Amino acid sequence: MSTTPIITDPTTWALDREIVLVRVLDATREAVFAAWTDADAFCQWFGPDGFTCTVREMDVRPGGRACFDMASGDGTVFTNRFDYLEVVPVERLVLDHGSDADDDPARFRVTIVLDEQADGKTVLTLRQLHPTVEQRVATIGFGAVELGLQTMQKLARHLGSPESPGR
Repeated sequence: MSTTPIITDPTTWALDREIVLVRVLDATREAVFAAWTDADAFCQWFGPDGFTCTVREMDVRPGGRACFDMASGDGTVFTNRFDYLEVVPVERLVLDHGSDADDDPARFRVTIVLDEQADGKTVLTLRQLHPTVEQRVATIGFGAVELGLQTMQKLARHLGSPESPGR
């Protein structure tokens, strides 16, 4: 039985089970969406500092799947899987993320929203909804927020955005 949270109304969130990351990117929604959905572009930026990425499969459509490996600097390989639930081009992706194993108990729901700004920039909001409060706490405990912010910084660099102040 899957532990992925079941959400009937995607606007309803359990604040004690979610992690939210937001970044303003100096790029169009089309460019940001392509970075998330094009296999060649994806691995140029995805993952925290010191990690590399290799896509094995990327089928971005409802019911589709992406399978990819992230390797740390010491060579440890972490398998990953996105199971796509909703794909609204240049606006929204909803997916379940976990290891590339069926019924991964650590799998969580991710919603990525791209909001276009009048100045040509895009606000990326990434929401993670974990099945339990305890999983969220453990995820934060191993550094997921900082690692997620590193990943967003790599995305900004990939898209040609200027460095954030203080970084």
